[in-house]
Amino acid sequence: MNEEKEQSVLVQILSRGYERIFFENWPMWMGGILIGIMSIITFAWARPWGVAGGLRNWGDWFFAAVGLYSHKPLSPWISTNSILTLGLLWGAFGSALMSKQFAFRPAPGLELIKGIVGGILMGTGAAMAGGCNVGGFYSAMSALSASGISMMVGLIMGAYLGLRYLYWELEHFPPRATGGVQSEQGKKGFNWLAIEPYIGAAAFLAAIVFAWIYSKIALTRIGGLLLCGVAFGLIIQRTRFCFVRGFRDPFMTGEGEVPRAIAISLIISILGFAALKWTGLRGEGVYVPQAFWFGALVGGIIFGIGMVVAGGCGSGSVWRAGEGQLKLMLAVIFFALSTSLVKAGIKSSKALTNLMGHRVFLPDFLSYKWTLILLIALMLVYYLLATWNEETDKFTLEI
Repeated sequence: MNEEKEQSVLVQILSRGYERIFFENWPMWMGGILIGIMSIITFAWARPWGVAGGLRNWGDWFFAAVGLYSHKPLSPWISTNSILTLGLLWGAFGSALMSKQFAFRPAPGLELIKGIVGGILMGTGAAMAGGCNVGGFYSAMSALSASGISMMVGLIMGAYLGLRYLYWELEHFPPRATGGVQSEQGKKGFNWLAIEPYIGAAAFLAAIVFAWIYSKIALTRIGGLLLCGVAFGLIIQRTRFCFVRGFRDPFMTGEGEVPRAIAISLIISILGFAALKWTGLRGEGVYVPQAFWFGALVGGIIFGIGMVVAGGCGSGSVWRAGEGQLKLMLAVIFFALSTSLVKAGIKSSKALTNLMGHRVFLPDFLSYKWTLILLIALMLVYYLLATWNEETDKFTLEI
């Protein structure tokens, strides 16, 4: 085989590899495993993964800038909450470009309103529960917090109610043909699709450069969290991983793929968090929200309704905004504004703060052994129920 043919074969191999990574969706179960692993790495590096805290920081910064808040919040470029959420958006944006899936996607007027209303509901629920579907549920349960279980129950109830509303809306306001579709690219004028992968590669390279700059100004911890957030964005965008599907799909289509992936991911994350806390590498009270039980349950219900109405959860709205979906961009903006205002209102009242609940670290009552048995058993039941429902359609709602 001559040198020219060898180079041609190498190019074909690399091309097929690129297509498998960026032009084909990754398996959902792989997304669950990778998210679980990244959750542990992020916690071991600095802090647990979260989204609502970053959005709240952005809302705080905005309201401080317009003079509504007297205190000056931490800069979004320094806040660990903000940098993780920014990294998620950054990674999803870069991945969408690399896979030629980025485009500004408008939506009908009613859908835009639902994005706004859904964002407000999610922001309100997250402020009450001490986090969104990530911080209030996923990371809270990983951190062995009882409020994570409460929010899970609330999310299930909220998703059911939200889907009931969508079916009512479909019955009374059937969809109409609109012009709110993705515009075709490349047929007229400059072909943006052809250069999107190069812009995406530049975006990932820029993230590495930013992390290096952080290390040079003694903020290595922040730079590392930025890369963790970017990794989450890449994984979630390529797997199309969205928590809203984990709570909505069993009632809507009966599909159990996402609930199973969430269960697998949480088992991995729970074991990793427990090891870090039990060995003393991380404090036992870290990321145990003060929201058991009222704040987590009621906040979860409100958040669950909002995520179904908006069509994306906290993390799902951010990564879809990174793909250019206008409806989810609005959801993210109003999530940030509402969670900032509601959280400020709760913190300003001792009665409201107490109403939200208490910090409950399960091993304080059950020991590490029985806490792990309880949480893993809960995830296995969730896994099996989703699979059983997939076969029987027992919980599936009829239109």
